[in-house]
Amino acid sequence: MSGIISYGSYIPKYRIKPDEIARVWGEDPENIRNGIFILSKSVPAPDEDVATISVEAARNAINRRKIDPTDIGAIYVGSESHPYAVKPTATIVASAIGADFKLFSADYEFACKAGTAGMQNVLAMVDSGLIKYGMAIGSDTSQGAPGDALEYSASAGGTAYIIGKENPLAEINGTLSVTSDTPDFWRREGQAYPTHGERFTGEPAYFKHTINASKLMMERMGTKPEDYDYAVFHQPNGKFPTRAAKTLGFKEEQYKDGLLTPVIGNTYSGSMMTGLSAILDKASSGDRILAVSFGSGAGSDAFDLTVTDRIDEVDRNTVPTIKEMLSKVRWLDYAMYAKFKKKIVFGENVD
Repeated sequence: MSGIISYGSYIPKYRIKPDEIARVWGEDPENIRNGIFILSKSVPAPDEDVATISVEAARNAINRRKIDPTDIGAIYVGSESHPYAVKPTATIVASAIGADFKLFSADYEFACKAGTAGMQNVLAMVDSGLIKYGMAIGSDTSQGAPGDALEYSASAGGTAYIIGKENPLAEINGTLSVTSDTPDFWRREGQAYPTHGERFTGEPAYFKHTINASKLMMERMGTKPEDYDYAVFHQPNGKFPTRAAKTLGFKEEQYKDGLLTPVIGNTYSGSMMTGLSAILDKASSGDRILAVSFGSGAGSDAFDLTVTDRIDEVDRNTVPTIKEMLSKVRWLDYAMYAKFKKKIVFGENVD
């Protein structure tokens, strides 16, 4: 059965606390923390973007199991903050990791589920025999306008999965998607920051798609919440995935290990994929996982996975684990954060 052959993540070391952002805009930091349940968020360094984050995640995935990059027959990078409007990130990744010239590649965009859409595509290509391995990456340096609610959560990070049939660490038992035209979040061409329809964000968007995709997945697999050792959902903030998990009947011990948003913020396309990465860092043979992404606009991708005994044969510390990346932090004040995020632009010949 096809599944995850290897995986790798990358989270920038720079962080800022919502309290610091609230201080600048005159907001009550306690209200902000309680409202979104985020204690800090990751910030990309000035020389980091979706391409560099994707490359780091891809290299970690290759090095974790010493995969020959020329065996990777497809690379898809999902993001809503690709560095180029016209030029693929996937080709940059392919070149950086030494993938073969004979390669399927493309960039995907479906808000925060573009990376998991890539996972589904490479899974289908592997199952069909078209390729040996495929790589799917979810990566973002997400945007939030100064003073906007998104500024407290929009962060940076990414995860890469190599999918194939030979000795997977976790078998993918099934996947499905739900989709609708729900305008809860968007960014038009040329706009620097996204717009969000706040009243659409919760019930008709996130919860409708996430919960229905989860229920349909369990119905298809004949499972119940208690059949899973872990569950991980898209994490736009700390409260939504917790509420979704409890609504579905999952307990805290099942979802706490994949819940990263309280400490790194919302990595958008990397969100659920990085949470799953944290789970795989500690999972044992036989563990079963429900993983569900969400992308505004709107849709969810659900995966049912079973960890195999191969997981115990791999030194998962060969490359940085999520725990290790979370431990290396350099704090920023708002001025440095604004500089790093290019909210402050230094022009020439300004009088």
